[in-house]
Amino acid sequence: MWKIWLLFDPRRVLVGLSVFLFTLAVLIHFILLSTDRFNWIEGVDRSAPTASISLDVDSTLS
Repeated sequence: MWKIWLLFDPRRVLVGLSVFLFTLAVLIHFILLSTDRFNWIEGVDRSAPTASISLDVDSTLS
Protein backbone atom coordinates (compact mmCIF):
# COMPACT_ATOMS: atom_id res chain seq x y z
CA MET A 1 0.00 0.00 0.00
CA TRP A 2 2.81 2.42 0.75
CA LYS A 3 4.13 2.06 -2.81
CA ILE A 4 0.92 3.60 -4.13
CA TRP A 5 1.66 6.77 -2.17
CA LEU A 6 5.05 6.93 -3.86
CA LEU A 7 3.23 7.28 -7.21
CA PHE A 8 0.62 9.83 -6.08
CA ASP A 9 0.91 12.95 -3.97
CA PRO A 10 -1.23 12.31 -0.85
CA ARG A 11 -2.31 15.96 -0.56
CA ARG A 12 -3.62 16.07 -4.14
CA VAL A 13 -5.37 12.71 -3.73
CA LEU A 14 -7.09 13.75 -0.51
CA VAL A 15 -8.12 17.13 -1.92
CA GLY A 16 -9.48 15.46 -5.06
CA LEU A 17 -11.34 12.87 -2.99
CA SER A 18 -12.82 15.60 -0.77
CA VAL A 19 -13.98 17.65 -3.76
CA PHE A 20 -15.51 14.57 -5.38
CA LEU A 21 -17.38 13.53 -2.23
CA PHE A 22 -18.65 17.07 -1.59
CA THR A 23 -19.89 17.34 -5.18
CA LEU A 24 -21.59 13.95 -4.89
CA ALA A 25 -23.29 14.96 -1.62
CA VAL A 26 -24.57 18.24 -3.12
CA LEU A 27 -25.84 16.40 -6.19
CA ILE A 28 -27.73 13.85 -4.08
CA HIS A 29 -29.28 16.57 -1.94
CA PHE A 30 -30.45 18.53 -4.99
CA ILE A 31 -31.96 15.39 -6.48
CA LEU A 32 -33.85 14.75 -3.24
CA LEU A 33 -35.00 18.38 -3.07
CA SER A 34 -36.48 18.09 -6.55
CA THR A 35 -38.91 15.37 -5.42
CA ASP A 36 -42.19 15.99 -3.61
CA ARG A 37 -41.63 13.28 -1.01
CA PHE A 38 -38.16 14.28 0.19
CA ASN A 39 -38.32 18.08 -0.15
CA TRP A 40 -37.74 19.11 3.46
CA ILE A 41 -37.41 22.84 2.73
CA GLU A 42 -40.87 23.52 1.31
CA GLY A 43 -42.59 20.79 3.26
CA VAL A 44 -45.89 19.30 2.24
CA ASP A 45 -47.69 21.25 -0.45
CA ARG A 46 -51.06 22.05 1.13
CA SER A 47 -52.44 23.58 -2.07
CA ALA A 48 -52.08 20.36 -4.03
CA PRO A 49 -55.37 19.13 -5.42
CA THR A 50 -56.86 16.20 -3.61
CA ALA A 51 -59.22 13.59 -4.95
CA SER A 52 -62.80 13.90 -3.83
CA ILE A 53 -65.75 11.62 -4.38
CA SER A 54 -69.22 12.98 -4.75
CA LEU A 55 -72.22 10.73 -4.93
CA ASP A 56 -75.38 11.88 -6.65
CA VAL A 57 -78.22 9.97 -5.03
CA ASP A 58 -81.48 10.08 -6.89
CA SER A 59 -84.25 10.47 -4.34
CA THR A 60 -86.88 9.10 -6.72
CA LEU A 61 -85.51 5.55 -6.37
CA SER A 62 -86.84 5.09 -2.83
